[in-house]
Amino acid sequence: MAQVTVKINGYSYTVGCEDGQEGHLLSMAAQVEQRIDSIKALGSSSGEQRLLVLAALLMADELHDTRTEADSLRAMLAKAGRGKGDGEQARKISKLAARAEQIANGLDQP
Repeated sequence: MAQVTVKINGYSYTVGCEDGQEGHLLSMAAQVEQRIDSIKALGSSSGEQRLLVLAALLMADELHDTRTEADSLRAMLAKAGRGKGDGEQARKISKLAARAEQIANGLDQP
């Protein structure tokens, strides 16, 4: 198991992850840091815990929106598959749904 030190809001945290997932973990930490920076830019200078909670809520909202979009794309794909829809359109929708699900899964991981 690999150990990665991430820096969020000026604090360092050592986090374990599977070998080979270090870059992914650093990317997720950067996403958290980005949300904290955007909260700070709005003028909210709350404590560390509040900033982390707000960042988590922003990310949960984005995950919800992505899952809703993936569900909608799946429904469109199913509808296209039932009709005389063009196969190319169904493939494109399927590809978009898979990508939305991949994004949602990436946000969902700790």
